[in-house]
Amino acid sequence: MSHNPDIFELRIKVKPEHLDEQQHVNNVQYVQWVQDVAKAHWLKKATKEQQEEVFWVVIEHHIKYKRQAFLDEELILHTFVTETTHVTTLRHVLIKNAETGKALVEAKTTWCLMKNDTKKPVKISDELKRLFSVERKS
Repeated sequence: MSHNPDIFELRIKVKPEHLDEQQHVNNVQYVQWVQDVAKAHWLKKATKEQQEEVFWVVIEHHIKYKRQAFLDEELILHTFVTETTHVTTLRHVLIKNAETGKALVEAKTTWCLMKNDTKKPVKISDELKRLFSVERKS
């Protein structure tokens, strides 16, 4: 069997506090949403014990801003993990307009797994790797 990434989806509606002085979503807000969807994915997939033992920190963001979003638009955030090293994962996030399906933001973020008690990087177990993939019959 091989593995495909588990794609997680989150929907949000643009609110006044997400806007900047040009009345479109502020670029910093997209960074927050990239972190929010990653956290939501982790909280959905990980057990309570896993969440108590380890946590993730961002060590690098690469973001492409493609289109603007405006007040009251519904957005779809998709995220999935494609690569894993000893202590890091590469997570992809795509933010789209729910009505048009057009991409607004594409992001790739590198996350490092940390041990809660030591606050130091820890090896990503095979069990954790499997959290973010879906088995597929070859």
